[in-house]
Amino acid sequence: MSLVWIVLRHLADIEEMVKAESKKVISRVEWEKKLNDVKIRKEDMNRLVMNFFVTEGYVEAAEKFQRESGTETGIDLGSIIDRMAVKKAVQCGNVEDAIVKVNDLNPEILDTNPQLFFHLQQQRLIELIRNGKIEEALEFAQEELAPRGEEDQSFLEELERTVSLLAFEDVANCPVGELLDISQRLKTASEVNAAILTSQSHEKEPKIPTLLKMLIWAQKELDQKAIYPRINDLSTATLEDSGV
Repeated sequence: MSLVWIVLRHLADIEEMVKAESKKVISRVEWEKKLNDVKIRKEDMNRLVMNFFVTEGYVEAAEKFQRESGTETGIDLGSIIDRMAVKKAVQCGNVEDAIVKVNDLNPEILDTNPQLFFHLQQQRLIELIRNGKIEEALEFAQEELAPRGEEDQSFLEELERTVSLLAFEDVANCPVGELLDISQRLKTASEVNAAILTSQSHEKEPKIPTLLKMLIWAQKELDQKAIYPRINDLSTATLEDSGV
């Protein structure tokens, strides 16, 4: 993570030092010295790890890490279990159960988020179609989703796209067949998960992936101005020498 801050810190300096026709060459020794000069508190690193466990719902890992490091979770671990139960219900196609669980957690989540509620209802419709309950699907679409489509054009377009599944015999290979993919369930589940986290005053996404995105961006910026040992494989974070 320290590499991100090094890159950002030196971008401006290198901009002034580098001429248009050349790039600054930073040796491995110099780069590693800069890395070692950056001091990051262990407590801050521990909070990053805990943030990941809590946001992604790894309750057992969060509990163990709390015991071993003394890092507070910042949230009731019981609420994580409840949140994961909602997420799992959507991932398994049990949308009605998920809606009940969300309302048990906090009824304001769906009351104040019409887009989320529509997407959950849309997922219910998709599950009915998946299970071949055509008449029930049409009735549900007309009674529950059509009125919302009249209120919001984007909802209407999504509804029409979903209902069009009924026009194809081989729905898995039709132009909108991706609605039946597991990725659609995961997308809806992630949206619900984010909404619950927001209602609990917690970040919607873990911080570590964001920091990695910052690292990738910073390296791309620095690539234009310097030759330096860079990280090409984020899974190992190994510095690799660049050719001059």
